[in-house]
Amino acid sequence: MDNSKVLSALSYFSVLFAPFIVPIIIFFVSHDKEVKNHAKKSLISHIVPVVLLVILFIGLFATTVPFSYSMNTSFEKPSFWIASGPILFILLYVIVYIIVLIWNIIQGIRVLR
Repeated sequence: MDNSKVLSALSYFSVLFAPFIVPIIIFFVSHDKEVKNHAKKSLISHIVPVVLLVILFIGLFATTVPFSYSMNTSFEKPSFWIASGPILFILLYVIVYIIVLIWNIIQGIRVLR
């Protein structure tokens, strides 16, 4: 089996054990353009869930802050979006992470063929 195929597939499969480190190392160590291209694609696909996770934390913070007090210090009922916002954000993150995971595995298998 060709070393360039193994390195390219390893950069995709690294989503399972070392998402950022392996593609960066492969990108800088390899001299083959195709391997560098696959390492770059896999690194970008590994970054997508992290960016979404940051957005998730910001969204969770933004949905919990707007609770306000009325004049008699009783809580107002939160709106539907404030109450279900965190659950929707977490569900969206899980869906995107699963899609990225499956995409990386499929790409790794395609490269090995």
